[in-house]
Amino acid sequence: VNYGWLIRYIHANGASMFFLAVYIHIFRSLFYGSYKSPREIIWIIGIIIYLLMMAAAFLGYVLPWGQMSFWGATVITNLFSAIPLIGEGIVTWLWGGYSVDNPTLTRFFTLHYLIPFLILGLVVLHIWALHVPGNNNPVGIDIKKPSKDTVPFHPYITIKDTFALLMFMIIFAGFVFFSPNVLGHSDNYIPANPLVTPAHIVPEWYLLPFYAILRSVPDKLGGVILMFGAIFILFVLPWLDTSKVRSAVFRPIYRQFYWIFVLDVLMLGYMGAMPAEGIYLVLARVGTIYYFAHFIIVMPVVGLLEKTDPIPMSISEPVLTGGADPALARKDNEKI
Repeated sequence: VNYGWLIRYIHANGASMFFLAVYIHIFRSLFYGSYKSPREIIWIIGIIIYLLMMAAAFLGYVLPWGQMSFWGATVITNLFSAIPLIGEGIVTWLWGGYSVDNPTLTRFFTLHYLIPFLILGLVVLHIWALHVPGNNNPVGIDIKKPSKDTVPFHPYITIKDTFALLMFMIIFAGFVFFSPNVLGHSDNYIPANPLVTPAHIVPEWYLLPFYAILRSVPDKLGGVILMFGAIFILFVLPWLDTSKVRSAVFRPIYRQFYWIFVLDVLMLGYMGAMPAEGIYLVLARVGTIYYFAHFIIVMPVVGLLEKTDPIPMSISEPVLTGGADPALARKDNEKI
C-alpha cells in the first residue's frame, strides 16, 4: 500500500493522542466539578464514550497480530472465565473456538470497525446534552444570559481552539514522523507465537492504570471486579461528591487530595508497565487502595467537612478585583 507506513503510524499514534486529549478532558472536569448537577447526564455519556474507546482500543491492539497482540488478547479475554457459571461460555464465544485464533481476529476486526460508529453517536448526544445546561466554567458558577461574563463563540473560542488544535497537531506530527514507535511495545513487531509467552505482557499506555489494579489482587475474580469497578465508579461520581461548591479553585483541602489522586493514577500507570512482583506489586496495591478511597471516602467526607473559600458572584469579579469579595460571595451551603 502506498504510504501504508504513514496510515499505520497516524492510526496507532492517533489513538494515543485521542486518549491523551480525553484524559486531559476528564481530569479537567474532575478539577472544576463539571460532573455535578445539572450536568450529570453529560458526565455519564462521557464515561460511556470512554468505556467504548477502551474497548475499541483493545480490539485494535489485537489486530497487528504480534506477540503483545496475541497474548494481550489471551490474558484479557480469559478474565471473563472468572465469572461464575457463564464465564467459560463467554470466553469460547469471544474466541470463536477454544483458543485465540483466526475467528477471534475476524470478530475483533468487525467490532473494532463498528464501535467507532457507536462512539460517534454518543459524541453527538454528549454535545446535545451539553447544550441543555450549558458549559461549566473554572469559577463553577451558573451564568444567566445575557451576561457580561460571556463572549461570542466566534471569534474568541474559534481562535482559541484553532490555536490549541495547531499545537496538538505539531505534537502529533512529532510522534508520527520522528518517534512513531515510542508509545508502542517492540515485542509487537514479533509475529504472534502461541508457543512463546513474552516475559512481560503489557497493554498500551492508556490502559496501564487499570492493568495495575487488575494485577494487584491475588484472586482472579477479585482483580476483574476491581478493574471494572475502577471504571464503573466514575458513573456514580456526581453523587459521591457531597460538596455544594463545584470548582476545586475554592476548595483548598480537596485540591490537595485532587493532586494526590493525579499522582496516584500516574503511579498506577507506571506500575502497570512493571513486573507484578516486589516493590512494584506493593505500590500497585497502595495505589489501588487510594484510587477507591478517593471516591468512596475522601470525596464524601471532605465535601461535608471542608470550609471552602468565598465564591465570586461572577467570572469577571476575581479578574477585576483580584479575588472574591466576601461581602458579595455566596454562602458555602447555597447550591450553585
